[in-house]
Amino acid sequence: MKAIQPGQLDTWLTQVASEVPTGGMPVVLDVREPWELQTASVQPVGFELRHIPMRSVPQRLAELDRDQPIACLCHHGMRSAQVANFLINQGFTQVVNIHGGIHAWSQERDPAVPVY
Repeated sequence: MKAIQPGQLDTWLTQVASEVPTGGMPVVLDVREPWELQTASVQPVGFELRHIPMRSVPQRLAELDRDQPIACLCHHGMRSAQVANFLINQGFTQVVNIHGGIHAWSQERDPAVPVY
């Protein structure tokens, strides 16, 4: 599984832009719990933001396109790494983990995102 830092997201978005299905955008898949999303969230700029809590991903797999680039996000990067590996094992072709999660996002991309 490939991992990127939040500061590398724009480069990744540019790299995968040509591989996005017609009319789609790359997805940042936030796998945190709803209360975490209310505490701190990211602004979707250049990507579609989707929220599916980690424990719900297997049941909601049909909501994701196997050919759409997906970057998985959680608090520190552990849950998102597990989801990224799961998606790859399910045949998803363009999956990365955002290493350091939303905590690193706040430090590298957007200091307005609260740290918790």
